Amino acid sequence: MDFDTGVDPVGLPDDDLFRELASLYRARLDALRHGPDAALENHFRRTAVLETEYMARFPGREVTPERLTHAFWRVVG
Repeated sequence: MDFDTGVDPVGLPDDDLFRELASLYRARLDALRHGPDAALENHFRRTAVLETEYMARFPGREVTPERLTHAFWRVVG
């Protein structure tokens, strides 16, 4: 385990990846508002690593049309 970035998400089953992402998002505001700079940087790195792995696994993820603004809808619709 790398304590700077956490468990490598490549080896995580999908359920564990989702759980890691959910935990990260719950801690986001606290890290942003109250964490020291080093903790916030670690949070940014971990977010990038986990989200990159998510996108690699689910490149054609379903996008809910109701969540799109008009400008984005013209691009993807």
